[in-house]
Amino acid sequence: MSSIPTPPGSVRHDWSLDEVRGLFALPFADLLFMAQQAHRMHFDPNRVQVSTLLSIKTGACPEDCAYCPQSIRYDTGLEREELMAVEDVVGRAHKAREAGATRFCMGAAWRSPKDRDLRVVTEMVRRVRELGLETCATLGMLTPAQAATLKEAGLDYYNHNIDTSEGHYGEIITTRSFQDRLDTLEAVRNAGINVCCGGILGMGEQEADRAAMLHTLATLPEHPGSVPINQLVKVPGTPLEDSAPLEPLEFVRCIAVARILMPRAHVRLSAGRTEMSDEMQALCFLAGANSIFYGEKLLTTGNPDVERDLALFGRLGIAAEDPPVHASA
Repeated sequence: MSSIPTPPGSVRHDWSLDEVRGLFALPFADLLFMAQQAHRMHFDPNRVQVSTLLSIKTGACPEDCAYCPQSIRYDTGLEREELMAVEDVVGRAHKAREAGATRFCMGAAWRSPKDRDLRVVTEMVRRVRELGLETCATLGMLTPAQAATLKEAGLDYYNHNIDTSEGHYGEIITTRSFQDRLDTLEAVRNAGINVCCGGILGMGEQEADRAAMLHTLATLPEHPGSVPINQLVKVPGTPLEDSAPLEPLEFVRCIAVARILMPRAHVRLSAGRTEMSDEMQALCFLAGANSIFYGEKLLTTGNPDVERDLALFGRLGIAAEDPPVHASA
């Protein structure tokens, strides 16, 4: 086995980019063995955290993210929808809880939320949390004051992905900078909200970009509590609709490296699971993934249905994690 100068499972924030590249260069079996060691040090390897994601405001986003069907710049046939009513969101959260979810994430297609909209979202957060669910939101860029408002409402997690490496970022998005992403993450951390931050694979990046993206996450002042790893969903009408598919074992390799670099994080299989075979997902769990998005849709793209996920869990001997400690219902 190649020499990596850290026992698997150690929590570090000083990883060098060369060390991360070295992990990617390991033989596949050695990499998965190391990831398993790191995973078992901090988690039950047969438990998976289950989240549900709801689009509370859909479409008409002014950003130009090349992967996103919600951008106003691309004709993807997506119907625009205004911000949902609080009661409707609470009803969906109740159904998610009944289906086994323990975290409920609310996503809105904004560059950044207006204060009047944030007041509605904070009420959603309060009401969903009363159901005993962990709460997560992804609303675009936040100011420190907005992050503090969400913290006061009881928000548990804020999702704001860096998407790719800083070097590849300009090929994917031009309407906000990589530093803008990092500034929002800093505002969320300083407010005391857990960070949910990952990226998207298969957007024409190279292995060096995937290593650089994970290096950025692993060297933040605090590791994200959740690290969603998305496989690009190629939506017709977006600039990336004809992207070459990522080789499945390269995706698994990224899961394993993320687990080693951030051993206490929940590494989440997010978008793109519809295109993954059961065998690929099983390898991802073996590589250290221990969270999934659960339900029929992720914002605007498809997701495996609950029955398929439960069947796969049964075949693998996996169970969903228990509800969070703060659960009151």
